[in-house]
Amino acid sequence: MIQLTKLSGEPFVLNAELIKYVEALPDTFVTLTSGDHIVVKESLEEVVHRTVEYHQHKQLIPAGARAV
Repeated sequence: MIQLTKLSGEPFVLNAELIKYVEALPDTFVTLTSGDHIVVKESLEEVVHRTVEYHQHKQLIPAGARAV
């Protein structure tokens, strides 16, 4: 799970396993495997960073792996 912030300022926790892709349009859009979209305050880079950390914590990605 990763913590993100809606544009309204409300924090929420997202299951990172559900992220299909992330876009900066210029707001950051997170598209889920369900097809739903969530717009967040965090940058694309920050969402990717938190997602990589989540997967590293689960040991799905080796600790030395780097994000984009």
